[in-house]
Amino acid sequence: MDATLIGQSLVSGLGIGCVYGLIGIGFCVIYNASGIVNFAQGAFVMLGGMITHVLLVRGELPYGLAILLAVLIVALLGVAVERLVVRPLWNRNAPMFVMILATLAAQIVIERLTYLAIDDQPKTLPVFTDLPPVMLRGIAVNMQSLWIVAGSLAIVAALALFFKTTRTGKAMRACAINREAAALQGIPVHSMLALAFALSAGLGAVAGIMLTPTQYTAFDIGVPFAISGFIAAIIGGFGRPFGAFLGGLMLGVTQAGAILAFGAGMKTIVALSILLLFLFVRPSGILGPAK
Repeated sequence: MDATLIGQSLVSGLGIGCVYGLIGIGFCVIYNASGIVNFAQGAFVMLGGMITHVLLVRGELPYGLAILLAVLIVALLGVAVERLVVRPLWNRNAPMFVMILATLAAQIVIERLTYLAIDDQPKTLPVFTDLPPVMLRGIAVNMQSLWIVAGSLAIVAALALFFKTTRTGKAMRACAINREAAALQGIPVHSMLALAFALSAGLGAVAGIMLTPTQYTAFDIGVPFAISGFIAAIIGGFGRPFGAFLGGLMLGVTQAGAILAFGAGMKTIVALSILLLFLFVRPSGILGPAK
């Protein structure tokens, strides 16, 4: 097999892997704050690209402003999901699987509302930087891929600083360790949960916005991305944000290799096979469970 083709596939896998990693981090943020696996995460990815497209094309806003507003709107929608779907169940001490199913229902409702409010046609966005690809030993690296990688690494670094150095980040970590003890220390647990949903939704929106110029977005793409992000989180060690990012990279590269070797039809099979492998062999993931 041609080395250049393999390198090109690796570059593609790293780009999509960064997106999977950001989605996986969104799963971890909410899980750490509440113990909930939020399967509405894929809807936030879809809405990031969709809302940016609407603001850019129909609203005729500048690209940068459309992106900022889209992330803010999706973050607020994340809070709405927490307030309207999760919190009522949380206050009634509903079983965890009921809350997980409720987030999956929220995913479906958001998809249908997006279909009715916009349409069912695929949307795309302009690339962030309209420049020729960077050539590395015959491998073409387009500028959007560089934006995805650089942006993802910057977000991961910023999140690490946020959780380790800020009072709010430390409060969220305290809620993850023991919610009852955190409440006794005066930490507003409900506010931390709302913030976790806002942060997770914003991360999903950013992932969708960065990815849409290289592919497309549509009302029904949320579930596949949610599954990929969930698998990334499992690979890395559920509740470990950095592990989820590493898991996303591993999943993206493996899928790219499978597409190159066996065709696009193997993409989903490979992803689910990796999930089963880790669940059977190492359910704690690469870095182990969150502590």
